[in-house]
Amino acid sequence: MKLRRLIFSVFTLGLLVVSCNKDDDNKVTFVERTRAEVYLEDINEIRTFLQTHTFNIAEFLANSKYSDTSVSPVVNDENDSFVLKFTKITDPLTETSLWDMQNPANVNDPTLKSKIIFDSVGQGYEFYYLVVREGLGANLHTLDNAVVRYNGTPINNATTGIEEGESFDGSPLPVSFPLTSLGDSAGVVQGFRDGLIEFKTSVSFTEATNGEITYHNHGIGALFLPSGLGYFSQTLNTLTAYTPLIFKTDLINRVDTDYDLDNIPSHLEDLNGDNNGFNEDTDLDNLNNFFDNDDDNDGILTRDEDLEDTDLNFDSNGDGDPTNDKNGDGNPLNDDTDGDGIPNYLDADTTLERE
Repeated sequence: MKLRRLIFSVFTLGLLVVSCNKDDDNKVTFVERTRAEVYLEDINEIRTFLQTHTFNIAEFLANSKYSDTSVSPVVNDENDSFVLKFTKITDPLTETSLWDMQNPANVNDPTLKSKIIFDSVGQGYEFYYLVVREGLGANLHTLDNAVVRYNGTPINNATTGIEEGESFDGSPLPVSFPLTSLGDSAGVVQGFRDGLIEFKTSVSFTEATNGEITYHNHGIGALFLPSGLGYFSQTLNTLTAYTPLIFKTDLINRVDTDYDLDNIPSHLEDLNGDNNGFNEDTDLDNLNNFFDNDDDNDGILTRDEDLEDTDLNFDSNGDGDPTNDKNGDGNPLNDDTDGDGIPNYLDADTTLERE
């Protein structure tokens, strides 16, 4: 699973350099190309690919967009097993390009969308992603673990034109990735993360008698990554440096993380809901809330500001009265002792501690 392992190298080892010159002493020095320069090349190749290729849209539209999970067994589930394939357009009169799917006549049809993304050094990118179907399950947050099926291919500038290359990474079975790089968490490349959050998870699954599992109503699509949102100057097996990429994805599920072990899922510590946990620091101690085990800096750990008495038969404080204990319900979010609308774990004025 190269996606996770190789991304770890990008974030922990820094950017690699691939072009070289010789100085006056004949020593080889490496000079990395600028992100702005590379982006102009990449976006041209991506747009050319989108203008000259289509996908097996007729196969998708021949069936119901979503399966009916209100009955058992599930019906109209053909597209739950849909496999996205790109082909070069041979007849522009009968084939619709990916580029022309930006404003479909039917708003429920597959749609090419775009948004602006900035990388860690401030370079902006127009980022395209194909929504074959959004999905009907849960939203995904950048601090979550994502469970996906995926296939990664390069966009090659060949003598015959802009083409999709051979797969360099992928998994036909669902695999789990942390989306954010932090500590021992490898994370994924930015374009994969910021594209995947535009989809929703499955709502259920069915297991056949032979053990085969079908996931229902998950998000299906593709992400078109300029190399600056991928591996940039890093060379990876068959991939050369500065290669724009395509990731075909099925978003199957999301899994909570708790990076600071405070019993609050990390995505819930994104208080303004902007899908960025790195701009939340309630106590201004230079630790983001999702990585701070005392969010209000009141000397009481966040998990110890969980005050309910959940076991009336257990005397957790040893005073002979099990009804006055504070042993928590596992959720610090629902404790607001002074009723000011601020949970205790974010309220420095409240310093009660779980017993």
